[in-house]
Amino acid sequence: MEQQEIIRQFAVEGSIVNVCEHGNGHINRTYLAETERNGRRKKYIFQQINTEIFRDVDQLMENITNVTSFLRKKIQAAGGDPERETLQVIPTKEGKNYFRDGDRFYRMYQFITDSVSLDMVRTPRDFYESAVAFGNFQALLADYPAATLHETIPDFHNTVKRFSAFRSALEADVCGRAAKVQPEIAFLTQREQELSLLVDLSGKQELPLRVTHNDTKLNNIMIDKETGRGICVIDLDTVMPGLSLYDFGDSIRFGANTAAEDETDLQKVSLDLNLYELYVKGYLTGCRGSLTEKELSLLPMGAKLMTMECGIRFLTDYLSGDTYFRIHRPDHNLDRCRTQFALAADMERKWQQMQDITEKAAAEAAATV
Repeated sequence: MEQQEIIRQFAVEGSIVNVCEHGNGHINRTYLAETERNGRRKKYIFQQINTEIFRDVDQLMENITNVTSFLRKKIQAAGGDPERETLQVIPTKEGKNYFRDGDRFYRMYQFITDSVSLDMVRTPRDFYESAVAFGNFQALLADYPAATLHETIPDFHNTVKRFSAFRSALEADVCGRAAKVQPEIAFLTQREQELSLLVDLSGKQELPLRVTHNDTKLNNIMIDKETGRGICVIDLDTVMPGLSLYDFGDSIRFGANTAAEDETDLQKVSLDLNLYELYVKGYLTGCRGSLTEKELSLLPMGAKLMTMECGIRFLTDYLSGDTYFRIHRPDHNLDRCRTQFALAADMERKWQQMQDITEKAAAEAAATV
């Protein structure tokens, strides 16, 4: 079926006047479709879903549809604008949340007007606004029954299982690379006990199960063109049950690092405490008191463990022959691993400062709720 014919299967307004590729996402093929009726134009985001990664489209779209419907009600009740503050799934003319054409699956969202997504932080305010937006996302979904969500990628942030996979790759050593990474192995095994901390606390129900985004990059926030404020969280493919510390920690891991993820000069790798403080303040402002005392106290640990976990994944892939992450040079995954471990080590050196910043920001946020 031709592209425009597929688009016509959705409940769009008017006739299709233009379709073009949109954005630079690496997972799904994304297009911007424009329609016109009675001289009025409307835009939609049209995507072909990558079923190599998301094999169960019914579960994927059930998660997204249920979460966005819940968000719309919350936003409306608060007097907000649900047309711009959450994704709106456009159903097919048959009322389904995706369309299937043979072995290809498609979906459509309403385009969020007068907004932009950023691939890089232009100013510290951009990082702050992303923190507020992700915190607000957490607050709005605080009473969503997270256990009802499907795990689109099972055990995505199960650090214990990530470590087990590393152990298996190390024992197999299919590429004979283990001898080259003895310092990294030592660094990791010395910290093995703390890797299970969040998983254990979750299992004991000492940390609440929450709706987590699991891809808290800056470009998954739509920024209002006029005000510069983060208005909408997008790319909900990995919305799953999890811990708030996962989303917070991953944001710090990539957003507050002074170096690139694959920097080879480890002297350049450090945690920017100013950016850490900025993000903590923004995130807690957005959360509006929805996090527990336990969650607040473990925010620094969330940052460290997500950094460690990412390093484990890079190291595991390196030992396995670079079969998962795309590489662009020899030892690329090893470089990535070393950067993550260097960042985690710097967090350890700055641990008291991270804790002090977090406690102060939590107290300030509590005073404004």
